[in-house]
Amino acid sequence: MVSAVEFPREWRAEILTAPPLIAPARQFTYPRQVAGEEDALARGALLVQVHPAGGGAFLATCALGFSDPAMPTGVWACPNPREMCAVAGGYAYVIDTAAPERSGQVPLRPVVEVRALPEQALLVFAGFHALAAWGRDGLAWGTARLSWEGVRVSGVEGNELRGFGWNLHTDKEVEFTVDLRTGTHVGGGF
Repeated sequence: MVSAVEFPREWRAEILTAPPLIAPARQFTYPRQVAGEEDALARGALLVQVHPAGGGAFLATCALGFSDPAMPTGVWACPNPREMCAVAGGYAYVIDTAAPERSGQVPLRPVVEVRALPEQALLVFAGFHALAAWGRDGLAWGTARLSWEGVRVSGVEGNELRGFGWNLHTDKEVEFTVDLRTGTHVGGGF
């Protein structure tokens, strides 16, 4: 996937198809040691050569969440111009390019869609059951469960995100609305 640049950024990045022949002095692997993810790199990884505005290029090795090609993989700019979001097979990592040892992982696993909302200064992530948003200062909010299985975002109007969540009992999609300022929702299929 091509980098989406909806926000100003203080870095540039290249997605690599193989490890560089000459590795940079600084290399970081994501996720950091997380219980249950000891074998994450065995599934594969997204390799990103990152060039922060302040210099000091580094290689980010981002473990794939899933090897399914339907899961998003790519690099996105974040509302904070120093931060970069790398999504690898549905696992989303937010990396401070000026201090790459500081990173976070979006709590949705997997992320199935990424939407940049510059007007609201949010990067919104959709998972199978809920949504989460990343703002200038980190994780801005996460919704309660919206669906038994499958969230479909239909659009954004002002400070409202609209979508559909599947209801197990009726076997139908039910519309929901999320307030982009707070993450509170009305409706949904759960």
